[in-house]
Amino acid sequence: MPDTTDLRRSLHLAGYYPELVGDVMDVALAGEEVVAHLVHPETTFDSAEVRRHVTVLALTSSRLVLAHVDDHPADSEHPSASASATTESVPLRNLRTVSLTHVVPDPARHRPGALPAEVTLALGWGGVQRLDLEPATCGDPACEADHGFTGTSAPDDVVVRVSAHAEGEEAVRGALAFARALSAVDVASR
Repeated sequence: MPDTTDLRRSLHLAGYYPELVGDVMDVALAGEEVVAHLVHPETTFDSAEVRRHVTVLALTSSRLVLAHVDDHPADSEHPSASASATTESVPLRNLRTVSLTHVVPDPARHRPGALPAEVTLALGWGGVQRLDLEPATCGDPACEADHGFTGTSAPDDVVVRVSAHAEGEEAVRGALAFARALSAVDVASR
């Protein structure tokens, strides 16, 4: 049985149903060794309630295994709160894009090795596309013709944003380490 101690430790540190998330990851990993992982808990607030969510990314030698776990509060139809946990397994050969955006607050004063204020990791394998549309224009400010729409299509299978301000510098370091491990797999597979 492969050692998942580091992953389990990260799940307990995140504090969001660690035993549940560990069990669903165990099933999805199917005994494969975890090379690197990223556990990203999120809390969102709306006018009526607090909702929690966790995204777990685990890299093995052959796959990217993901888990998304969400809260479902009690309501009139469901008298007790519940959670749903979904896993997905993507063969590494199907991973098309690994995008990492570094946000640096004062780029003129950036020093080599300095930690960014936040990073956004976007991974794409063609399962989900995001389409951003806007009205097309011709450049003539007096023109009233309908020029249709213009836009971009981008892979949007999973996006994880980690902020030093919100999650702490160690979380940003962890996201960078996971992105580095993904990059190393990409380089090794060429």
